[in-house]
Amino acid sequence: MTAIFDAHFHIFDPRFPAPGHGGYAPPTFTVAQYRAATAGLGVTGGVLVAASTHGLDPVPLLAALEELGPGFVAVAAADPAMPEARLRELAARGVRGLRFNLYRGMVEDSPEAALDFADRAHAAAGLHAQIYADAATLRPLLPRLRAMAGRLVIDHLGMTEAGLPVVLELAAAGARVKATGFGRVDLEVAPALERIAAVAPRALIFGTDLPSTRARRPFAPEDMALLRRIAGAAPFHENAAAFYGAAAHGREAALRSPGRHAPGR
Repeated sequence: MTAIFDAHFHIFDPRFPAPGHGGYAPPTFTVAQYRAATAGLGVTGGVLVAASTHGLDPVPLLAALEELGPGFVAVAAADPAMPEARLRELAARGVRGLRFNLYRGMVEDSPEAALDFADRAHAAAGLHAQIYADAATLRPLLPRLRAMAGRLVIDHLGMTEAGLPVVLELAAAGARVKATGFGRVDLEVAPALERIAAVAPRALIFGTDLPSTRARRPFAPEDMALLRRIAGAAPFHENAAAFYGAAAHGREAALRSPGRHAPGR
């Protein structure tokens, strides 16, 4: 069985009550439940991602990450109030990136200010930026996003058909694109995968998106078969290993230089 790196999933542990989001509270989904749900897939590692319902507190994320053990890393919610020392602490504990959740309105600052924070977080701790948005809304930010494309991840194929041209531009510039959430996007998945794979074969990164909260339908193994048929085996391990390995090296370099600052903008 091919080793699978699950680059996008969530854990909702009742030991750590979450604030919810917009009146929605997710069902319990513990590390044990995640392992049971992926037992037949060959998952050997992955990326635990902060959901909108977690709020900004990274404590539940860090607890789940510790329970998941070696092979797993995390992406925490972007909190511009975090000082550089806290960002470096998160990086030392296995956090590889920050999620900027524009789609659920979790970014209170302007998009430009959010990217300023993304630059600071990368300079301080080597953290990449993961953006959850209707990619069509990112078009005004394309010049800056292209400049940071090597440390940029786009969630769920960019969500919409209207956003696909933006995703293609960013993928061609070096951004990674999560091949996840096929049951929640508003686009034709197969043609989108084909176009992304054509412009940037190393861009696509697979994730289960478990437990698929608020999606019209949950993840199914057939999603993996579709992705494999279009893009081959690389999205399931090779592409993610290359990216998250590079992110780890960037984190280590940042931790060796705690006085680094992002260039002014």
